Amino acid sequence: MKWVRRVSVVTALLVVCCVILFFFLPQINGYQKEGRLHLAGLSRPVTVTRDDSGIAYIHAENIGDLFFAQGFVTAQDRLFQMQMTRMYYEGRICELAGAQARDLDIRMRTIGMPLMAQKQARILNPALRKQFQHYVDGINTFIQKCPDDLALEFRVAGIKPDLWQVEDCLGMLFYMGYSTAANLTTEIISQMLLNTLGYEKTAMLLPLNINVDDPDDKGFIVMPPKEDLALSLSFDPGLLAFAGDRQLRVGSNNWAMAPDKSVTGSAVLSGDPHLDARILPGVWYPAGLICPGIRAVGVQIPGIPGMGVGRTEHIALSATNNYGDMVDLYIETVDPENPDHYLEGSNSMAFGHIKECLKIRDKKAPGGFRTEDLDIRTTRRGPVVSKVLKGLDGNKVFTLRFAPMESMTPNIGLLDLLTAKNAEELSRAMQDLAVACFNWVFADASGNIGHQASGRIPLRRNGGTFPHVVKESTDNWLGWIAPDQMPGQINPGKKWVGTCNNKTVDSGFPNYYSSYFAPSFRYVRLKELMAKKTKQTLFDMWQYQRDTGNVMARRIAPVMARILLANEETKDLGRILADWNFEDDPEKSGPLIFQAVYRHFALAVFEDDLGPQKVQTLLDSWYYWQERLLQFVLAGETLFFDDIRTTGKTETMADLFVRAAHAARKELSQSLGHNPAQWRWGDLHTLELLNPLVRKGRLKTLLGTGPMPMGGSGETLYRGWYDFDAPYAVTHCASLRFVADMGDNEKLMAVLPGGATGRSFHRHQKNLVKDFMDGSVRYWWFSDAAIKAHAKKILTLAPANRD
Repeated sequence: MKWVRRVSVVTALLVVCCVILFFFLPQINGYQKEGRLHLAGLSRPVTVTRDDSGIAYIHAENIGDLFFAQGFVTAQDRLFQMQMTRMYYEGRICELAGAQARDLDIRMRTIGMPLMAQKQARILNPALRKQFQHYVDGINTFIQKCPDDLALEFRVAGIKPDLWQVEDCLGMLFYMGYSTAANLTTEIISQMLLNTLGYEKTAMLLPLNINVDDPDDKGFIVMPPKEDLALSLSFDPGLLAFAGDRQLRVGSNNWAMAPDKSVTGSAVLSGDPHLDARILPGVWYPAGLICPGIRAVGVQIPGIPGMGVGRTEHIALSATNNYGDMVDLYIETVDPENPDHYLEGSNSMAFGHIKECLKIRDKKAPGGFRTEDLDIRTTRRGPVVSKVLKGLDGNKVFTLRFAPMESMTPNIGLLDLLTAKNAEELSRAMQDLAVACFNWVFADASGNIGHQASGRIPLRRNGGTFPHVVKESTDNWLGWIAPDQMPGQINPGKKWVGTCNNKTVDSGFPNYYSSYFAPSFRYVRLKELMAKKTKQTLFDMWQYQRDTGNVMARRIAPVMARILLANEETKDLGRILADWNFEDDPEKSGPLIFQAVYRHFALAVFEDDLGPQKVQTLLDSWYYWQERLLQFVLAGETLFFDDIRTTGKTETMADLFVRAAHAARKELSQSLGHNPAQWRWGDLHTLELLNPLVRKGRLKTLLGTGPMPMGGSGETLYRGWYDFDAPYAVTHCASLRFVADMGDNEKLMAVLPGGATGRSFHRHQKNLVKDFMDGSVRYWWFSDAAIKAHAKKILTLAPANRD
């Protein structure tokens, strides 16, 4: 039986190869996690204990050594990720990708995060700057002291890590702030609609932003007077790229319940920030930070010291984007008599000029790189972000104004949360965080719960729904909404507080706040869950983060089902929708049929008015149109239901739903077969995590995860958001799930969609994926006893030349 022996030999060889790969590959991208390292910059020894998830718990004797060690340990695990993020916001991706990244780099250089960071660094509180410097010293010590431990990714990419300065950490913060400034999208789309549809029809499509906690809030945005708008301006589609260059754009849910609602009798905090977490090991870096006066366990963006989401002995907190409007577009007029000037009324003002130089990888150039000089024009409001537009109004350019550039203060509030003793102290600290508009929800050890919005929002003479036309030298920004007037509350009577990127300002708020918020669907579902009369458990909170109830579908699917049941050709689809319970579970066909039909319905409603390209621009921004289209469906009529391309017929909502059902059937049948009862949401609604080294080709599944069936949708608490123009693969989901019981000083519940380290082949790069996907509970440790009991590796960082 020669073939049996051959098979046996081949099998044995494969087993040996697998064993070698299992034990060898992690070693080629390893680093020191045990023993002792002597490092200049430390004053006292620091202990770094890693648990079975690879999470580092840092014990230091003072805060300076704590931040130094945090910088060092973060660099051990995530230096390549930090380098990539930094190169992205600095506009240096051309150094890696060549000319294909040129336009991206030009945009990022134009926005100018490094310039903002330099300005902030000059005025930074000296004590705060000292702690940032300790963190940076830790990063640089790893780069210089441990060159053999640098991640394999650097060698594969052909680059070396840059040394860090305080400005680089601050630049990361400003990039986060820019990523959360989503109202820029509203202004671009509103101007596009105005140019395409005219004044009256644009007014019918402006977003509905509804605060469901305020019965008086109808969500309507008042259309500005015609004379304040650029009605005959050519639209610049290149502006859309500025709205899309926001890798850290944040969605999220967070909520806290008071002791009266909790089975444990303590306040409980729950948070799951929604980000694009598809690149392994994920966005957040987990760590424990412990020294006299500080005990904190949670996560932070690599490259920023402290803790962004997590808990201390005194408080627990998580953040969502509150979508306060921190950015405005301005329409400027180039002086026809002097093209290097712009006009403010009759005043001719000289453009400012910022010189930049791109370094572009080019195999044909000497040394492998070529350079390109840039001249970025600026006005008093900000950089020019468009080419000259030759419209009916003459030569126009758009400039971008970013509030954090003008609202800097010496104290940015970032590290105060580590020392805040209660909810009130934390609320005050968050008011100092001007760089980013977040909804912070928190709980403290005394049973208090609360919500505080951070960020600086301009007081405007004119609102920010459309670009502001510059007609005179008078500034339309009059000051700032006072920090203590920002949305917030402590210990509300309902015994819980939460946000889901929904509108939190009520109808009586005296100032314009924003015209971009998430639709109300997730928050309405959270209210339903938190309204339960019985006390709730920690596991309830964990499960709510994976709740698939779709409030939008609950209101629309019955209308859709009735129409499809009445048509013989779509009756089978209607029957499935009629039997569906409006939960976006991966094994069900209902959510797939609903999402596909509704997507084609939205196209049918708007494409005839906007055309194939502009309709994608509108529909790619879900928050702009979802609440508005829901109201059209519930009303059963709008002039947008009529297809203006047809003659002799006025289309109805029913006509468009049937048309959409046919298009959905054709689309889904091509990939899933012709029996709708056998279609499953999880067949197409999948999450795929990718290795940063290999994002395409045959190896991406081997080094990543491959597509994994996922429940939820963009409208559910269990977030599984996909891009409208690329259905149905998930782009944004929970980048962290965590639940903290302020009465449990041993542990907290938390899981990441990846792992602790960013090193390819390392066992802790994607070891948490399975638990993240199936909802298993994981624990991070809080007390010294629990950390010691679960220790797997211990590394001592000692001062140089000392025992």
